[in-house]
Amino acid sequence: MTVAPVKAPRTSAELISAETPVLAHNYHPLPVVVARAEGTWVEDVEGRRYLDLLAGYSALNFGHRHPALVEAAHRQLDQLTLTSRAFHNDRLAGFAEGLAELTGLDMVLPMNTGAEAVESAVKVARKWAYEIKGVPADRATIVVADGNFHGRTTTIVSFSTDESARAGFGPFTPGFRVVPYNDLAALEAAVDETTAAVLLEPIQGEAGVVIPDDGYLTGVRDLTRRAGCLFIADEIQSGLGRTGRTLAVDHEAVRPDMLLLGKALGGGIVPVSAVVAGRDVLGVLRPGEHGSTFGGNPLSAAVGSAVVDLLATGEFQRRAADLGEALRTGLEALTGKGVTGFRARGLWAGVDIDPAIGTGRRISELLLAEGVLVKDTHGSTIRLAPPLTITREELESALAALGRVLG
Repeated sequence: MTVAPVKAPRTSAELISAETPVLAHNYHPLPVVVARAEGTWVEDVEGRRYLDLLAGYSALNFGHRHPALVEAAHRQLDQLTLTSRAFHNDRLAGFAEGLAELTGLDMVLPMNTGAEAVESAVKVARKWAYEIKGVPADRATIVVADGNFHGRTTTIVSFSTDESARAGFGPFTPGFRVVPYNDLAALEAAVDETTAAVLLEPIQGEAGVVIPDDGYLTGVRDLTRRAGCLFIADEIQSGLGRTGRTLAVDHEAVRPDMLLLGKALGGGIVPVSAVVAGRDVLGVLRPGEHGSTFGGNPLSAAVGSAVVDLLATGEFQRRAADLGEALRTGLEALTGKGVTGFRARGLWAGVDIDPAIGTGRRISELLLAEGVLVKDTHGSTIRLAPPLTITREELESALAALGRVLG
């Protein structure tokens, strides 16, 4: 009998090389191949360990393989994974009840990805405008902000101002008006009787963690009420504990008409997103008008419910707020020593690096060699978004590594 030879495990370099001919080149990852992870640490195929300061763009707010989330997923895998929404399942009601209570809103539209949540919100806002506000058919507009990032579908890139997301993908979907972020006067000038909604990130993540002035979100809320249009807050990156509050809008005690959640809602285990809104808004949807085969599936609902339970304790919001002060202190100490400026709220920061030292990509590569994972954006800016489970010692170690790279 011929025994097939055992294949030796492939190295990081071999695996990266193997991707090139078979994977679309829509990403430019750092040269690390992650094979295992636990908490705030990941390990590559050779066994080298790295401190994760990206946390899956906030999808891993609770760290890698949080025990409560893994246990919820395992338990559900032994029971039921998918029914589709053609039938009810025994996990969905509890998930929706918990998420509605956590956010202070009424109804939940479960989806899978962040982009699906945004697309769903656009559809709901338009339908609301026609049926409730009385906007003439096909005339509804949605006002968005310059520098936004809401996803990469053709409709969403239609109102992006990032040319790399748009070039070569037209024709684009009409019905959107773009105004400068953090500019209430420009926003008010753009809103008229056709406006269905104002769609904003309370903090712009992809743009480099851009935080608006105090009072901006309150002003948006007041303006939309006066104009009779909806306020949609995209908290897919900023929400669920990242900024030291459950939601970034909580810093100004603002309640939007529609709230978009994703990333951390799936606990780093399954893709889960949701539109959460008042009954008067989501109530415009009727059977057959919108759906998703996997949206609200039992596995997602089980993990999502476990995420809601973790957030209900307030522990992670408090950790993000407390450790956020240590993050800010560390970045202040590096300002003028390679850091030209930064913006931070909770455990989330956009750090501007002196271009004379290197691009954001180069700094990310140097930190990789130090055993720290971050990601660049927009030239010489890097983003820091560690799991909310990070310890003060781990955070200070990462900041020390940044200091060495910049020095």
